[in-house]
Amino acid sequence: MYQALTTAILVLHFAYLAYVVVGGFLAWRWPRTIWLHLLAAAWGLVVVVAPLACPLTAAEDWARRRAGEAGLTRGFIDRYIEGVLYPERFTVFLQVLAGLLVVVSWIGFLLRRRNRLPAAPSRRTSAARRILNAAPAPVGDPADLRRELDELRGRRA
Repeated sequence: MYQALTTAILVLHFAYLAYVVVGGFLAWRWPRTIWLHLLAAAWGLVVVVAPLACPLTAAEDWARRRAGEAGLTRGFIDRYIEGVLYPERFTVFLQVLAGLLVVVSWIGFLLRRRNRLPAAPSRRTSAARRILNAAPAPVGDPADLRRELDELRGRRA
């Protein structure tokens, strides 16, 4: 059971690191998530800059010990990423690159918000609403418009 918990924590840790790097780009599509990304990126920066232990690393260590395995001697990045996915000599370069990706995503987010570029339409947006948003303002009888809307709804149902 604790081995499964360790695996779940590792998956969560990798997902968190991926979100820190690309979460700002996700906010281009879902703008409300920018606040979550700001918090995640701030925590990621603090853990890298200051000698703080990540709670996910502590949880993994705890789960490993409960599973009868040896505890961790290094942090998550040191153990699973640095020297495994890339040579240690590229650590600073990749940290700067990740930071630049975060900053670029935030700048892009701000530019999109400032220019009010619309996000892609949601799949939940009805066909009738997309047609109405794209159609010019009606100039005829409102009853005709209502009839057309009812027809569109009838086709969809």
